[in-house]
Amino acid sequence: MNAVEITSYGAPEVLRMGTRPAAVEGAGEVLIRVNASGVNRPDVLQRMGHYPVPPGASDIPGLEVAGVVVSGDAQAMADAGLKIGDRVCALVAGGGYAELCVAPVAQCLPVPAGLSDLEAASLPETFFTVWSNVFERAHLRPGETLLIQGGSSGIGVTAIQIAKALGATVLVTAGNADKCAACVALGADHAINYKTNDFAEEAKRLTNGKGVDVILDMVAGGYVAREVDCMAEDGRLVIIALQGGTKAEFNAGLVLRKRLTITGSTLRPRSVEFKAGIAKALKEKVWPLIASGAVKPVIHSTFAAADAAKAHALMESNQHVGKIVLTW
Repeated sequence: MNAVEITSYGAPEVLRMGTRPAAVEGAGEVLIRVNASGVNRPDVLQRMGHYPVPPGASDIPGLEVAGVVVSGDAQAMADAGLKIGDRVCALVAGGGYAELCVAPVAQCLPVPAGLSDLEAASLPETFFTVWSNVFERAHLRPGETLLIQGGSSGIGVTAIQIAKALGATVLVTAGNADKCAACVALGADHAINYKTNDFAEEAKRLTNGKGVDVILDMVAGGYVAREVDCMAEDGRLVIIALQGGTKAEFNAGLVLRKRLTITGSTLRPRSVEFKAGIAKALKEKVWPLIASGAVKPVIHSTFAAADAAKAHALMESNQHVGKIVLTW
């Protein structure tokens, strides 16, 4: 099979199309003929040598795919209601940038009605991440306010839409006026240009001094102190990436007085059983929102798989709004 390989750690140009033995599924798994692969920030980090592959996962990058089931564990497929020929999208721990990809049956979801494989490939990584962190870890409830750092990212556009559809007020940060406008068009109640405004002061102003209930943070570093400052009582901060660095100094007194929760997670190394629980919740609670049109895939650009280096260069430029997808 053809696959995009990381020939050495470095710039996007280290990504090259190569040939690998065809992937083979094992117990509890299916083999998917891939039509489209989502591109995500962890792929960039892996290419740069900053994100080690979990034990047992493929060294081929790529965490989400969409395509057709070509073979699999018959009993696991039957238990999940899957059959050969079904169109699915799947979250994987690696191997997504390839013509064939193995995925646990429990991490496969049907392609939502009306969506192309290209659109479906943009869903798993961000939807699993947002659901796990915003709704299961931070317990965002209807009527609460969510602040999303990086509203125009793939994670951001997903979080905006799901949170709004489920009854939250949504604030976002973005780096320019066009990105802010795009976030508002997707349903955000307010978008804060973090380059021209102090997001913490704006968040307090927009909530009449109450502060925000939940923050989804992909920056960390120096942001944490300002986030603690602008959170409401009993607020929850969830850190899912470290683009601003691993070190943070903040007012611990505010954490005590406001009874704040600061937490975080990574999804890739979690067990199949854990991810299966997320998949089940998504199918029940979010897939109907996609079918109804209340939540839509947001794709900025597509590239042929052979041009994966160009896709990574675009992601690193931070010029995109929404997802970047490779086609096979």
